[in-house]
Amino acid sequence: MGFWRRIFFNALIFLALAGFFQSSWAGSLQNSFVVSSVWVAILASLVLAVLNAVVRPILFVLSLPITILTLGLFSIVINAAMLELTSALVGNSFAFTSFGTTMIIAVVMALFNTIISDHYARG
Repeated sequence: MGFWRRIFFNALIFLALAGFFQSSWAGSLQNSFVVSSVWVAILASLVLAVLNAVVRPILFVLSLPITILTLGLFSIVINAAMLELTSALVGNSFAFTSFGTTMIIAVVMALFNTIISDHYARG
């Protein structure tokens, strides 16, 4: 999938998840993920793409033993760490209240990106 298409889809996922976590029926997760505008979502998608290209491979190699021991589940923690780092670089307009929320969003984003990538791979 193209770079800009992935940026666009990640921004849409950020906005959808922020809306989900701000809804009143989300219970204790209410307002635990904040994206202040569409432009912030696009900026966060760009920052995440750069971090995934530069920092994630280094973290993956350093954490390879624990990733093997956990049968790949530690990669969720790496994805969540990339989201937290994105939040730190973008600022308060893109924020998580807890690392647990960040991990939930990392899992959902991975699922959506897998579905989207599979859809575009099939043509």
